[in-house]
Amino acid sequence: MSSAQTLLDLLPALLDGVFEEPPWGGFLLRLRQVTQADYAALTFRPPGKPLNQVVHLYSGAASPPLVSQLYHEQLHEADPLPYYNLEEGRAYALYEMLRAGEPGHDRYYAEIIVPSGMNAMRMMRVREASGVHGWLNITRRTGDFAPEIDGLLHALAPYLRAALRNLVALEQERFNAAVASDAIHRLAFGWFTLDENAHILDSDRHAETLLAQSGILGRNAKGRLTVRSRALEQEIAGAIRALAVDARPRPRVLILNRDPWLDMLLMPIHKRTLSAKPDPAVIAYVHGDNWSSADRCEQLAELFLLLPSEARLALALSRGMTIAEAAAELGITVETARNYSKKIYSKLGARGQPDLVRFILRSVLAIA
Repeated sequence: MSSAQTLLDLLPALLDGVFEEPPWGGFLLRLRQVTQADYAALTFRPPGKPLNQVVHLYSGAASPPLVSQLYHEQLHEADPLPYYNLEEGRAYALYEMLRAGEPGHDRYYAEIIVPSGMNAMRMMRVREASGVHGWLNITRRTGDFAPEIDGLLHALAPYLRAALRNLVALEQERFNAAVASDAIHRLAFGWFTLDENAHILDSDRHAETLLAQSGILGRNAKGRLTVRSRALEQEIAGAIRALAVDARPRPRVLILNRDPWLDMLLMPIHKRTLSAKPDPAVIAYVHGDNWSSADRCEQLAELFLLLPSEARLALALSRGMTIAEAAAELGITVETARNYSKKIYSKLGARGQPDLVRFILRSVLAIA
């Protein structure tokens, strides 16, 4: 196989490898095969990380455990290989990196290289735009690599650099998404996207739990959103259709259940994806409380030193009810509700209902 054909053979595995878990397993296996190496590895290190803290991906037999332990515990600080001084895109042989006759180099060769079966080696460095360095390494126990292998590694360099950049960007997006998802989950929010016919296209884990376990929301065999209340289901379907066609839509808020609490915010989606999935028309944010109203009232009473009657009113007001609506909900007069509210505001140091809502939502009850 010619060098050009070998490169073309490797590129699909290199470009697709960023989506593997762990990354580039197929590429490293194929590289080992075409170069007739015993071992192939890709190591990369983000800026500022110590020498022994790297992401190490490989195909073939790893170094013996005792050798790896020796390296990580002792020799990593005295590692003589000039990793950062290697010219980018050039394949270096072992003799170009280790100097025979120097004690530190000789010890490293005898205690790490030889026991690991890396008697013949080629190493190449690349650096992507954000500062992440990567080293591609192939080794053999016996016999050196053919001269054309150096040219193959050099030809791989720009593609490896681009692939590494894609991985860095992907991992950053994964991290950002995980942080945002965790924050949303802690606040008992979830989301799912819907097409204009209320078919669920995608969702997060909290929304999936609500769909599977709430008994209020669900998904039928065709993937369509279902609601326990037929009237609410029709209202949601109508709101989705309106949001999908309205040029300047107003988000819709619906209360799905009061005890335990479950509400929904419907918003249009104008962004389009490159996925093969249908584009969503609406995103639904759902907020569900795992606690019953009685439990929440008890928690409010303990946290803010409220009487049970005050805690019940505070919970109703924190859920957006007016004094009149809360009074009707609790079966008390509006005047009594006003008197209770004054006591609640005084105990919390709140100046009114907006302060009350903010204090409760910012308390530890938000993540209980």
